[in-house]
Amino acid sequence: MDESKKKALKATFPHTIPVLAGFLFLGFAYGVLMKSKGYGAGWSVLMSLFAFAGSAQYAAIIALTTVFNPINAFVLSLIVNARHVFYSISMLDKYREMGKMKGYLIFGLCDETFSIVSSTKPPKDVEPKMFYFFITLLDHCYWVVGTALGGLFGLVISMNLKGLDFVLTALFVTIFVGQWKIRSNRGPAMIGVLCSIVCLMLFGESRFIIPAMILIIAIITLLQKPLSVTKQAAKEVEK
Repeated sequence: MDESKKKALKATFPHTIPVLAGFLFLGFAYGVLMKSKGYGAGWSVLMSLFAFAGSAQYAAIIALTTVFNPINAFVLSLIVNARHVFYSISMLDKYREMGKMKGYLIFGLCDETFSIVSSTKPPKDVEPKMFYFFITLLDHCYWVVGTALGGLFGLVISMNLKGLDFVLTALFVTIFVGQWKIRSNRGPAMIGVLCSIVCLMLFGESRFIIPAMILIIAIITLLQKPLSVTKQAAKEVEK
């Protein structure tokens, strides 16, 4: 590795330490959960390497352990990660000149990576292209390592993992609580809750998720401008 790359890696690593802590834990839980469903560490690592999708990977466990419905699996994965479309649009200018790295940077754009890349400017003596690349690469590696550790733990330690499936519910509850604490995000959060309740009543507990997510995306898209105004006003109040 040449000096410019070493300098970029050294400048990047401190920004990714919070992600390291979170991804090792979440990846570990994912690896253990996969093992509890009969998928060894190798399968977990392959999923994390080539389907780096965080919450969608947790959701995919349901598809892997029930009667496979490719259409439902595709739609669920698409909707769970639909927010990445908006991330990608906002990153078009920043990633425009990334050359051969562009494909990997798009593939590796997760919530945490987006947060760092969109809010952090590379040091003046570090090439932006390498700075953004190492942020993406390190975050991806943290998730893969966490997954591998969880899969190996599940392999060598025999324990009752009944109820571990609840980790997926806990993950989304934690995300929701985090969003609710930010006053400017409460509008979309309430839309999500109300749409979910309505679809639960209409479609039942086994079929409400996909209609609810479609409805949430549709309403938030239609109300994008009013929500933006409300969000801006909330931010002013928070200041």
